[in-house]
Amino acid sequence: MMARTKTDMREAVMTAARATVQSRGYNALSFRELAKEVGIKSASVHYHFPTKGDLGAALARRYTEEGAAYLAELLATSEGPTWCMDRYTEIFRSALANDNRMCLCGIMSAELDDLPAEVRTEVDKFAAMNVGWLTKVLSLTKSSASEQDLKEHAMAIFAAIEGAQLVARGCRNIGIYDRAIRAYRTTGLIP
Repeated sequence: MMARTKTDMREAVMTAARATVQSRGYNALSFRELAKEVGIKSASVHYHFPTKGDLGAALARRYTEEGAAYLAELLATSEGPTWCMDRYTEIFRSALANDNRMCLCGIMSAELDDLPAEVRTEVDKFAAMNVGWLTKVLSLTKSSASEQDLKEHAMAIFAAIEGAQLVARGCRNIGIYDRAIRAYRTTGLIP
């Protein structure tokens, strides 16, 4: 059996921590529990992430970076705004379909008062990244709209999708999410 490298252990901690946060929130993060799950000592978790805030910020930063890369690829290979929005809403749905999990930064946002400043900063970047991407998609359908109107519409979409995910999760009913997305389309909120 090969020994795990420091990078492997760091990745294992990040994977376990992400699953914990998406299932139970930031406040559920415990270095002792993560260490047990990964099969290392708690001190080893602290080696990679000196504080819970460092771990939370690293999780949110990676989540944002991965999301931004995926969304950029969607836009680059776009078959149009509706196609992009279908893929976008599927991201949030897939979290629910995976053991009723939430968007990592969405669930962290619900615990905003408990988050250290470095985690709040990364969560804010996630929201800004999503609104920025949605603004670009909307500009494909509303070329005459002002940048401010596009940003406000994008924020409404982002908030509505995050909200639909939260309500569906709370009810343990993915159908609520699906019905909300259909309603957003019918009313014109989502192209």
